[in-house]
Amino acid sequence: METKTAAGRVLLDCRGISKSYTGPQVLDEVDFSVDRGEIHALVGENGAGKSTLIKIVTGVTDRDSGELEFDGTAIPRSHSKKAAQELGIAVIYQELSLIPGMTVAQNIYLTKEPRFRALRLIDLRRMNDDAQALIDRYGFPLKAADLIDRLSIAQRQTVEILKALSDRASLMIMDEPTSSLTSAEATRLFDIIRKLKAEGISVLYISHRMEEVFDLSDRVTVLRDGRKVATLEKVKIDPAEIIRLMIGRDLGESDRGRRMTRKAGEVVLDVRSLSSPGLFRDISFELHRGEILGFGGLVGSGRTELVRAIYGIDAYDSGSIRYLGKDYRPSVRASIAGGIGFVPEERRLQGILAPISVTRNIGVANLDVLTKAGMVSGRRELQFARRGIALMNVKPDLPDMPVGSLSGGNQQKVVLGKWLIRDLRLLIIDEPTVGIDIGAKEEIYAHIEHLAAQGVAVILVSSDLPELTRLADRIIVLRKGRIVKEFDEGVVSEEDVLLASSGIVEGARR
Repeated sequence: METKTAAGRVLLDCRGISKSYTGPQVLDEVDFSVDRGEIHALVGENGAGKSTLIKIVTGVTDRDSGELEFDGTAIPRSHSKKAAQELGIAVIYQELSLIPGMTVAQNIYLTKEPRFRALRLIDLRRMNDDAQALIDRYGFPLKAADLIDRLSIAQRQTVEILKALSDRASLMIMDEPTSSLTSAEATRLFDIIRKLKAEGISVLYISHRMEEVFDLSDRVTVLRDGRKVATLEKVKIDPAEIIRLMIGRDLGESDRGRRMTRKAGEVVLDVRSLSSPGLFRDISFELHRGEILGFGGLVGSGRTELVRAIYGIDAYDSGSIRYLGKDYRPSVRASIAGGIGFVPEERRLQGILAPISVTRNIGVANLDVLTKAGMVSGRRELQFARRGIALMNVKPDLPDMPVGSLSGGNQQKVVLGKWLIRDLRLLIIDEPTVGIDIGAKEEIYAHIEHLAAQGVAVILVSSDLPELTRLADRIIVLRKGRIVKEFDEGVVSEEDVLLASSGIVEGARR
């Protein structure tokens, strides 16, 4: 059990928490505690185990082993979300769970509305009065009768906090709460968090933004590869030290990553001042033939939204794009016809049609060449599938097998293979190796490097820092929708990219 700090007695106590999902050990003997009335930050790279730990605490998933106590009460292994809420544990995710069309008061008291005793009808006046009293107590810029639809993201977030307060939550878990907020809105949220602390409410704060962690936290716990590597007290919290703990080593000059090189030659893609309100702003860059251009940044930095706009999936508001020397207004149809491939971040939701065969999945991206007079040639579709399977070494090599039955790595090979059998000029690939094993990763890396060697331009979006520094010729770092750093010369390390992504730009070396 961890030692109590000056903040007060332990509220949440996790001892030896372990969890695996059909093989990989996601959490390994994690000890972790939150004291009453403290702000405790939980940090780590993607895949470190933060989300799984929170799911266990909030009853979303069960732990394999270990003990869990909340306010002195032992929590059984088979836990539930409802039980967690009744104990006083609340969680506020990036994706808010408010109901459009309802008022602030209706959302706060949803399923627990005050009622007239005799008629069991909702007492609207009392509900509005109770909601307004709660709002006024914390000084939130809201009215009980405001419609949720008319509120800003920051205001909606305060409604989520009010919902938790109405349930008398004593632990509030906030997962990347500032990812969609402006600087002024984030500052207002920090004031609210400090007010919660003053009232004795504990806050477990999950963020990749080191300046926020440094500013807010009483303690910081660092997870790496499913293990707790350190818990730092306030006086020892240093952003650069936390980043070193997250990465797992202090990189020396002989182990600093890949040397960045700006490619010369044909400009395949020229993006100028591309903007989409609330997502990204004033993005400009060039991409050359045979170049792998990496995009780094934290959750909510705008990377995925940017590449979706470039491909034509989503609209953008202003700016211009030139492709192969000509003005280009992107659409999915035009991108496919123009030799641009796109591997999306959400493989299962956007990259594959899980119930149907490998053959049909590969055929979907190639209908323009497989269709004649409105009919798909089954023979040619099977030929294309066999080419993709052989090229990517998909296992098992069964064209009729449903893609959803393949392993994650082989699913991703199918997603990539359907583009590689085309004559590509540009490939956009978003998080290419999330959730796949090291062997499949190496194969995918080899294919990306081979494409670039053949003259294909590649845009690589990745949160995997070793992946980014290994593959990219240049790295552009986005933060809050804007370019904050470009690494285009010298040797660049994972630490450099993470420092820039976290807002500690002055620490990034070129």
